[in-house]
Amino acid sequence: MSEFRSLLSRIKKHPDRFYLIHYSSQSLYDEGVDRDGLSPRITSIVVMQFSTRQTVSFALHAVAEDQKIPRDQVAASYDAIERVLLERFYAFVRDRREKYWVHWNMRNIVFGFEHLEHRYRVLTGEDPPHIPIEVRINLSDVFRDGYGSDFASDPKMLGLMLLNGERDPKFLSGKEEAEAFAKQEFIRMNSSTICKVEFFRHAIILAQKGRLRTASKGFLISVDRLLESRVARAFALITSAVGLAAILVQIALWLFQSHASATPPL
Repeated sequence: MSEFRSLLSRIKKHPDRFYLIHYSSQSLYDEGVDRDGLSPRITSIVVMQFSTRQTVSFALHAVAEDQKIPRDQVAASYDAIERVLLERFYAFVRDRREKYWVHWNMRNIVFGFEHLEHRYRVLTGEDPPHIPIEVRINLSDVFRDGYGSDFASDPKMLGLMLLNGERDPKFLSGKEEAEAFAKQEFIRMNSSTICKVEFFRHAIILAQKGRLRTASKGFLISVDRLLESRVARAFALITSAVGLAAILVQIALWLFQSHASATPPL
């Protein structure tokens, strides 16, 4: 079974074991960014449990408000605020490390779980609870496995979103996130992260139903979509009904024969 089929099947059987995750940061690149450190700050992390759709946000603006830090003092308190944000996130992670974490290209220290761990170490001097590589699932790679490398135009998350509807007005690109950070628009950054996680869930559900629209071309992809179509599902239902009818006929014949053999001759 392909990685694509395996994931859809496992989520359908055990949706409570899957968590969707995404985060926003100061910037992915050094160009045009004024940093006081070597790695970009984390501004929000959003986690959603697939089965319940319950969403937890670990956001810079929320921490600042909890800590009674005035808006004009947020920039001077970035280290303290981000440290609390990451401490809360990893407290949440600690008892859920055996779950499956579905993400979008969070694969390295530039953008990924390693980046989150690195920022935690920088700010606390300690090692965070580690999410094993084996339970990290890159949704972008899964869709590539199922639909081919051309499943959407680049950037693929936004490309796939546009193929299946409109761009969410809360969606921010990486460049737009950097601009929002410079303006201290942390609520916008958090809202963007939330909308991306919600899209992950929506895309998975569409894929499970065979209704996810992609830009993929090719004979095998077309056949695969045909097999997942409503026509195919209707055919499967009819086949099952015919099979059930055949079983009922066999039972009726067996009962008739049993009754006939048990009835004494006149």
